[in-house]
Amino acid sequence: MRIGLLTEGGYPYVSGEAGLWCDRLVRGLGQHEFDVYALTRSERQEARGWVPLPPQVSRVRTASLWDAEDDGVVYGRRARRRFAEHYGELAATLSTTVPGQVPGAAGTVSRADSEAAPDQSALEADRFANALYGLAELARDEGGLPRALRSETAVRALERACRAPGAHRLAREARVPDLLTVAARLERALRPLSLDWYEDDGLGAVDLCHAASGGTAALPGLLARHFCEVPLLVTEYGVRLRAHYLRDPDSSPSIRALLAAFHGRLAAETYRRAALITPGNAHARRWQERCGADRAKLRTVHPGMDATPFAEAGESPECADPRTLVWVGRVEPAKDLVSLLHAFAEIRKEEPGARLRIVGGPADPEGAAYLAHCKGLAAQLFPDEADGPHAVGSNPVSFEETGGPELPSRADAYASGALVVLSSVVEGFPAGLVEAMFCGRATVSTDVGAVVEAIGGTGLVVPPRNPRALAEACVALLRDPERRARLGAAARARALELFTVEQNVAAFHGIYLDILSRTPARRVVLDETGEPVPFSAPAEGHVPGRWTESTARAAVRGGPGWATDAPVRATVRDPASEKTPAGTAGGPNADASDMGPPAAVPLTAIDEPSAMASVPVTEGVR
Repeated sequence: MRIGLLTEGGYPYVSGEAGLWCDRLVRGLGQHEFDVYALTRSERQEARGWVPLPPQVSRVRTASLWDAEDDGVVYGRRARRRFAEHYGELAATLSTTVPGQVPGAAGTVSRADSEAAPDQSALEADRFANALYGLAELARDEGGLPRALRSETAVRALERACRAPGAHRLAREARVPDLLTVAARLERALRPLSLDWYEDDGLGAVDLCHAASGGTAALPGLLARHFCEVPLLVTEYGVRLRAHYLRDPDSSPSIRALLAAFHGRLAAETYRRAALITPGNAHARRWQERCGADRAKLRTVHPGMDATPFAEAGESPECADPRTLVWVGRVEPAKDLVSLLHAFAEIRKEEPGARLRIVGGPADPEGAAYLAHCKGLAAQLFPDEADGPHAVGSNPVSFEETGGPELPSRADAYASGALVVLSSVVEGFPAGLVEAMFCGRATVSTDVGAVVEAIGGTGLVVPPRNPRALAEACVALLRDPERRARLGAAARARALELFTVEQNVAAFHGIYLDILSRTPARRVVLDETGEPVPFSAPAEGHVPGRWTESTARAAVRGGPGWATDAPVRATVRDPASEKTPAGTAGGPNADASDMGPPAAVPLTAIDEPSAMASVPVTEGVR
């Protein structure tokens, strides 16, 4: 089948989110064909280029979310009126959303309003959807939206919505700078509405759209479903609404409230239109349910990771230093290395020979400043120690990065210690913890994100921001090597069972087939020889019914767009040549394996009464 893979800030670029997961998925499903539609976030990302693409990637189309080029589209009076109407409706749904109430979520209203809440919630959801698709249709008719979304008309429509009766308090308190910021953020998020991806030679030609994340990345999938009836699959390892709450702490409450309402509305619409939703863990699944996702559509698929680089460390756990603790990851405030350092001070009181290796570097200036702060704290808590009066002292805490002679890889970092520690206060799916499990290492972690789901009962879990509890758990494992060995072996077995690339690829292969088997046929796809392509149409698409009367079309895969305008008619066999005696090939007693390929039937034939009448019906026979 042909898959339209939708990404934002990731694959096929070298840097970005979910790039490695997408690459493994595409390479693992070599029997399918992939068209990649990528949204980029920065000029630097585009400059670094793409990863090497496998042959099953037949097409890559990109669009920028970071530049502000003018599309040059000038609206007439009627188009301006349409834009003001749709944008005003969208702004109204944002200004009336109560801060802290997730659209589509249950349990966010009072008992007095519990009966009216479902109808009101559905009405607001439809209002947002109509405004969103109205803007998309306007962009398709007029050639684009960027100039209109940055116009004074958009800001005034947003201001009217915030000042209208029924707007919540934070929306009414929004000032002009706040409105300008919100309008700019909405313009960036809505840029996919103006793309030319939604034609028969674009996303309209794929069998399934697979969004590698929610939010803006899923927006092209929503439009492909709206314009071309392409089914949508959404995979999320971190919900965008949650990320919004953790981001931009310096923004004003009005900006945060309006943008949170937009992300919540978009998430609810995405979940409502998706054929299936695949969260990467139970933590993301709970957020999706809170945003209105139907439980019947949710299927948890754990991320797939390559266990091969960690096999050697996992098979020889006895090589680790029994007194060394290891932390591996990206240095940033959310990792709470300050609490880890204070916990290690307590550990040193009980185990004076213990050492801590912090392996990783910062990703941005904020991370660099945090790393400098942690180094200063370590120097203050642990003055350089020497074994004797004539020896050079050394600090028991070391800050290192992989790639050097001592730690060539992350596997070497995990292998250097007997105990791996995670001290985060915010975490999605703990990929680093799973890598430690592949290495057969016992772990001590804070109870955040999907940590408990990942490790199960194979490690110790303590509350976040609690250095004393973290220290006690580490001391308990440092003093009990047999327990460490049991937990490490159990962790490795769990990781190999649940978190490998093979299980991830197999799960998505089954999900692709499941969605296509339940999707009405939109067209018949023919290969170069004129034969139908396997899985290009579900089985029920071949049964005469209402979905095949007006929507089925024939398309030659890989051909130009004009090739899909008319059905492809097959040649008609001579009736005289089809007459064969009973018992011979093609006769009533002939076996199906002896018969040649069936004659191709023009799609227009299904509308003829004679074609319908010629199909025998037998009761009780499937």
